[in-house]
Amino acid sequence: MKNKLIVIFVLAFSTIQGQLLQDKGEFTKQDTLRGSINPEREWWDLTYYHLDIEVKPEDKFISGKNTIQYKVLQLNQVMQIDLQEPMEITKVLQDRKELEVKHEGNAHFITLSENQNIGDINFIEVYYKGHPKEAKRAPWDGGFSWKKDKNGNHFIATSCQGLGASVWWPNKDHMYDEVDSMLISVTNPKGLTNVSNGRLRALVENDNNTVTSHWFVNNPINNYGVNVNIGDYANFSETYEGEKGNLDMDYWVLKDNLELAKTHFKDAPKMMKAFEYWFGPYPFYEDSFKLVEVPYLGMEHQSSVTYGNQYKQGYLGSDLSGTGWGLKFDFIIIHEAGHEWFANNITNKDIADMWIHEGFTSYSENLFLDYYYGKEASADYVIGTRKNIQNDKPLIGHYNVNNEGSSDMYYKGANMLHTLRQLIEDDEKWRQILRGLNSEFYHQTVSTKQIEDYLSEHSGIDLTEFFNQYLRTTKIPTLEYEIKKGELKYHWTNSVEKFDMPIQVEIGEKSEWLFPKAEWQSKKVFSEDFKIDRDFYVNSKKL
Repeated sequence: MKNKLIVIFVLAFSTIQGQLLQDKGEFTKQDTLRGSINPEREWWDLTYYHLDIEVKPEDKFISGKNTIQYKVLQLNQVMQIDLQEPMEITKVLQDRKELEVKHEGNAHFITLSENQNIGDINFIEVYYKGHPKEAKRAPWDGGFSWKKDKNGNHFIATSCQGLGASVWWPNKDHMYDEVDSMLISVTNPKGLTNVSNGRLRALVENDNNTVTSHWFVNNPINNYGVNVNIGDYANFSETYEGEKGNLDMDYWVLKDNLELAKTHFKDAPKMMKAFEYWFGPYPFYEDSFKLVEVPYLGMEHQSSVTYGNQYKQGYLGSDLSGTGWGLKFDFIIIHEAGHEWFANNITNKDIADMWIHEGFTSYSENLFLDYYYGKEASADYVIGTRKNIQNDKPLIGHYNVNNEGSSDMYYKGANMLHTLRQLIEDDEKWRQILRGLNSEFYHQTVSTKQIEDYLSEHSGIDLTEFFNQYLRTTKIPTLEYEIKKGELKYHWTNSVEKFDMPIQVEIGEKSEWLFPKAEWQSKKVFSEDFKIDRDFYVNSKKL
């Protein structure tokens, strides 16, 4: 036991030490190989994957191949494919010829023997096998979750955001290049069902007491959105009449939970109605929408959203806002499904910009409340989440090294967007901006700059300093003021250069706008009762 505890401590210390090094901006060559768009990646464009694997639960082992189809954009003969240890690439074929592979940690450089002519569409077959990393605390520490349900049946799922899809299958593991479509073929023991992304094309019973499911994804998909979920599942479904017609909504749950899920999952069509109103049509009608029960909390796998919130309201029965409003919905259904618009439809090119995923999706929680319970309820909720903000580091991470920004990307991101809504003032204009984002960047990978530029252009406000303040610093702008002899003096402190965000205040019983800058300004007032509108994420200091 003592040795086991020492091993756990060493592993935990190594993880913390690695994170501290990254926070200081110290990165390894492996970080660069994983996080950069290098010459071995940029010369080819992903067009199609066929991931064909067998999962052996008793051995916690997977094997198979990924057929990678690509279009040649530039002349090059070396291709980088990613697969993390202890998984092993056993061979790579092109035109039935085995290719040379140079292994450099988790990056594998394949030398192609045939000339790669610009415009050609070619493919390679990457064979692999191994015992994938086992998730210790999914989905935060991802990999394969090898669990069993209460009846002793295998209950298996994958999760790999941040960690990367290459933890369990070989691919071009960078967010900038999404595959156009994909076939996922999974072989597992009979008596268990695999549910993956997209639609089930075929289910084949094999002679060796296994079954193979073939799931086809018709739309572009990011790597970490690809998933395998294997269990003793029951299925029920409904048709939702959405903005683009009839949408199939399928639910896969453990058989013992079928009747419970039929009642509890009523939040799913409610979610769809609210989010289509705010964000525009669900982005993957062709692939359907699924909720799939898993043995961990949940994740936003595209068209195959995973669910493990124990059929409770809120976040495992608690309200993250502390206001009571968080118990009006199942957090995992609303939050993870919100990612279908922000993460799966609009995807960050570099994980440093992951605030785009988490900020907008956390903000979607209070928009769900806004739709069903009104603007004040939604404001209560998002303002209540401010207590979770640490302001430990900026929301944007380091580029080109697979580095996320602060976990504040969730609720600081949401409160930043809630503040922006106040600046725009017109709620219908704000709704059209959110819908416009999902139309303008439909099925695209984007940068923070693209999102900033779009919001500035369509709001009619130069938001440069606004985003510099909230995304790139840990400082919360502070309105410093004093009132003496009928004169209000005020200015911004703790702010970036040229920060000039207007703010609504209440003086006496009158609501009005102030336009502070770094320099002191003054105005005549007839009351010393002064209050800042709570909807603005700022601090205040009375002198």
